[in-house]
Amino acid sequence: MATVEQTTRSDEIRVENPATGGFVAGVPRIVPDAVPGLVARARAAQPAWEALGFDGRATILRRAQKWVVDNSDRIARTIVSETGKTYDDALMAEIGYVASAFGFWAKHAPRFLADEKVRTSSPFLVGRRLVVRYRPLGVIGVIGPWNYPLTNSFGDCIPALAAGNSAVLKPSQSTPLTSLLMADALRECGLPEDVYLVATGDGSAGEALIDEVDMIMFTGSTPTGKRVLERAARTLTPVSLELGGKDPMIVLADADIERAANTAVYASMQNGGQTCVSIERVYVEAPIYDDFVDRVARKVSALRQGVPDGPGSVDVGAMTYAPQLDVVGRHVEEARQAGARVLTGGRATQHGGRFYAPTVIADADHSMSCMTEETFGPTVAIMRVSDADDAVRLANDSPYGLSASVFSRDVARAEQVARRIEAGAVCVNDAQLNYFALELPMGGWKESGMGSRHGAPGIRKYCRQQSLLITRFAPRREIHMFPYRARTTKLIGTAMKLLYGRGKRN
Repeated sequence: MATVEQTTRSDEIRVENPATGGFVAGVPRIVPDAVPGLVARARAAQPAWEALGFDGRATILRRAQKWVVDNSDRIARTIVSETGKTYDDALMAEIGYVASAFGFWAKHAPRFLADEKVRTSSPFLVGRRLVVRYRPLGVIGVIGPWNYPLTNSFGDCIPALAAGNSAVLKPSQSTPLTSLLMADALRECGLPEDVYLVATGDGSAGEALIDEVDMIMFTGSTPTGKRVLERAARTLTPVSLELGGKDPMIVLADADIERAANTAVYASMQNGGQTCVSIERVYVEAPIYDDFVDRVARKVSALRQGVPDGPGSVDVGAMTYAPQLDVVGRHVEEARQAGARVLTGGRATQHGGRFYAPTVIADADHSMSCMTEETFGPTVAIMRVSDADDAVRLANDSPYGLSASVFSRDVARAEQVARRIEAGAVCVNDAQLNYFALELPMGGWKESGMGSRHGAPGIRKYCRQQSLLITRFAPRREIHMFPYRARTTKLIGTAMKLLYGRGKRN
């Protein structure tokens, strides 16, 4: 496995398996003073990488795509060992995503970043050629989360590299192994030295990274995201943030209850609920509330939880980050004390590591933290509502706005409801699946972030935008140039009135 030079370490980070509590590996802990050197290496390597052009970079990205597929079991077991998630979640939600992303950005980067010809409406610019072009920023710093070490840590490096940048990734100190494995992968696939570097350190290394790079992509909690933004403001470093979520699901009375229940169970429990776009709160219209709650409770109580042991062995894995176990427990207990019904789960369990039983909370309301604060664990809280208007009002009663879902057999009505929800991405009769539509921008509203992943914005954010105005044929002196003459100025004023002064008056 790739390592960082011994001269850049002060001690080791011990990586433990959250599902077993066992020691997995030790990796160097990068001290903040070593970060400028890493970034300098990445900066020195970037021009040659950019000079390869889209085709040259795409060749390496497509090799990496094949490497990921050929080594999927090795990657999955690395992810499972440091996150405690199921093998199936690692394969589908991480490896599946990154394998797709390598090919997607290799194919679409040239189109998204091609020069754009612009037509002008100004008669004063007739004969000029207007162009918008995109140029890589230089060195992109990625600060990744612990819940998706491949998708949301390394995955953000792929479009940055496709655009011609070099990248320095600071993974979570809880889950650095996958990022290091991908350094080996890219080296085998022919990526030039120092174009992708990994800074395996703690928060102080992340702060140092912000100070040195040309742009920061951060995924994590809203409080930490605000600190990243404050730090970046010191150097006017551009920032893109994907932050917390409290993603609502609305189930209207005419919904397919069985599909809605199955989706609610999967989208709340997948990856142990440790997903930014996980369904955490559900608003169900009164006529179908009891039926929906019963189905969800039965399905969740049947889920298998334990130490992952290969494909299909368990449904719900461990809690990756130890402090999150306390948050989940607090939310459930506060709901119970406030009068909610905990229908299944509701307790930490012992399987050798950190586990919380899959939990269903019924009769919840907005006086409870499980409905208003990000839980980020294997729980789903359900609330009865009178109608769609009530559901929309409650769904929007949140500082977060990352994603949401609406279920109804009347698709046109469901879409209208979806358009009223204050969230960056809303699915109708689905949940989470939009994340795999790499053509579709994905970004949060309100305190759920700024900037977008995916689509054209997801790669253009890693670039400088330059506007060009090219004049090929022109007189030696334009009429607006010095010296000013009263007659010419009056003529220009008359022309402006003719061009722009014909609008309707109030």
